Amino acid sequence: MAVDYSVIVVYLAGMLGMGWWGMRRARSKSDFLVAGRRLGPAMYSGTMAAIVLGGASTIGGVGLGYRYGLSGAWMVFTIGLGLLALSVFFSARIARLKVYTVSEMLDLRYGGRAGVISGVVMWAYTLMLAVTSTIAYATIFDVLFDMNRTVAIVLGGSIVVAYSTLGGMWSITLTDMVQFVVKTIGVLLLLLPIAVVKAGGFSGMKAKLPTSYFDPLGIGGETIFTYVLIYTFGMLIGQDIWQRVFTARSDRTAKWGGTVAGTYCLAYALAGAVIGTAAKVLYPKLGSPDDAFATIVKDELPVGVRGLVLAAALAAVMSTSSGALIACATVANNDIWSRLRGVVRRGGEEQALHDEVKGNRAFILIMGVGVIGTAIAMNNVVEALTVAYNLLVGGLLVPILGGLLWKRGTVQGALASVTVGGLAVIGLMAGYGILANEPVYYGLLASLAAYLAVSLATRPTDEAVLTAWRERLAGRSPELASEPVPAHQ
Repeated sequence: MAVDYSVIVVYLAGMLGMGWWGMRRARSKSDFLVAGRRLGPAMYSGTMAAIVLGGASTIGGVGLGYRYGLSGAWMVFTIGLGLLALSVFFSARIARLKVYTVSEMLDLRYGGRAGVISGVVMWAYTLMLAVTSTIAYATIFDVLFDMNRTVAIVLGGSIVVAYSTLGGMWSITLTDMVQFVVKTIGVLLLLLPIAVVKAGGFSGMKAKLPTSYFDPLGIGGETIFTYVLIYTFGMLIGQDIWQRVFTARSDRTAKWGGTVAGTYCLAYALAGAVIGTAAKVLYPKLGSPDDAFATIVKDELPVGVRGLVLAAALAAVMSTSSGALIACATVANNDIWSRLRGVVRRGGEEQALHDEVKGNRAFILIMGVGVIGTAIAMNNVVEALTVAYNLLVGGLLVPILGGLLWKRGTVQGALASVTVGGLAVIGLMAGYGILANEPVYYGLLASLAAYLAVSLATRPTDEAVLTAWRERLAGRSPELASEPVPAHQ
């Protein structure tokens, strides 16, 4: 294992080095939070694919393949579909808004007052997403070094917090590009073909497994529908995803670069399911499906290759963890703390009040310590992730998409939608259970009903607000931080 350990150590050292390099480029709020909005197509595609394909997509995707066969690809497949939908239909408009958070978009569209409540919901989602990614370090470092769970979480989490704090989005972008390359080589080009060959090829796999393992819908129609509702729609509205859209240097880059990343996700989904199916042939009696990835890597890959593939798993976890962490810190600072302190968003005044890079760097550090502590205290990753996505979709999907697609939506309708949808999801999870499908189904319907009813019962949004919104969507307005706050806000 000495060679494998060396590969991992070099990889981790490289991540810290990238963080230090990125620190030299992060000289303004725009640099630190959205990489100066300067990413071209290649870097944008790589980093977008890296953030959406995390530990759940890699270790969890292989686990679903082990349990269900090829239909286990559906979870990651719906993530890819969501990214494609976002890129084709919405990303160009989102990129032209020149904001930093989803809550700022809601304030622009509805004329203020929607930011704090939506910010709290988005903060809870990004926090849980960062926690679930951080917990995954325990699995990987246990395979590598037979390490204690708490020590593994602290080690992996500290590296991510370090490079994220140093250079913000520039550091995360540079590390994500490395992680994308490592992930592609490790999972798609090495583990996939080796696993299939070791399992006797597709003909050997078909001979040893039930036919249900090769049924594209074997996982069940209701499960697929739930995946679409949670992950496809979740991709459309998550702060961690939008913050990457904001890094594109043009709306064309956001659209076509995201389309490439979404297509890559579809291929990654199928690869994970095939690897899991091969693992079922090789190890038919594993204690847990989620052990499939680590087991096949540990037992079937040659020295050196094993280290690279484990580095790929680590890359998958780190990319999602760092993206969720900076999103969590951005929302906490910009949408909650700054508003509660009454900070007015006027460029000159706010710059004079404090160093924005230093402030955002401090929030990443604070949120990072909180994420590591929460990850140590929690055990059930699936439940934490389900809570995060149920709150996101049930509370924010309707007011965000409604704001983009329906002129008649009002700020009162948006606030009612967030509040009713969020409370409904929480109450239904308490009644039906966290992992039940009903909370997100009925919570989303409650959110939609509240949005429509209250919007139609209240005065339409002021025409001046809508005019400013249309100007911003068309890319004809400066970004939010550099223009005065309108009187109605």
